[in-house]
Amino acid sequence: MPNERTRKVVVTGVLGAIAVFLGLTRLGFIPWFTGASLTIMHVPVIIGAVLEGPVVGLGIGFIFGAFSMLQAAIAPTGPADVWFTNPLISVIPRLFIGPVAWWVWHTLERWPGISLLIAGVAGSLTNTILVLGAIGLLGLLPWPAMLPIVAFNGIPEAVASALLTLAVVGAYRRLPRRAQGARL
Repeated sequence: MPNERTRKVVVTGVLGAIAVFLGLTRLGFIPWFTGASLTIMHVPVIIGAVLEGPVVGLGIGFIFGAFSMLQAAIAPTGPADVWFTNPLISVIPRLFIGPVAWWVWHTLERWPGISLLIAGVAGSLTNTILVLGAIGLLGLLPWPAMLPIVAFNGIPEAVASALLTLAVVGAYRRLPRRAQGARL
């Protein structure tokens, strides 16, 4: 049990640090034709949840959200960043990414590849829908203006998240089997 807890804490810290690294270096933002960037900063949350469970996903989501809030306050990159200084927009929605992704993966895990793809989509759309929902509920952007954001940014982010989740988790899960199969 202590080794399992230690592993979960380490995975939370490492994947949380990767999410922060993606934000600090701007590597987590893919330039997109809409003028806004596609973000993949939520992918470590999805991967952590699938590998280690919903609590780890919640922890990484908290790190991602807290970093998002701090970055918006300290080094904003656009006029809408001021909205992300509100934890109802930057932190609370990110807490649900991991548990939703884990639940989807766990429900469909008998189909490994499909479950990873759908978990990646579900985690990404959870981020998109809850962040935009909070922005809409707070009256910062009219609801009709959000549909193009979902269509032109949210859907491509979900596809990218699905592919990255499948690639990373698939590779990680295969490594121990290969290592065990090769007797030295």
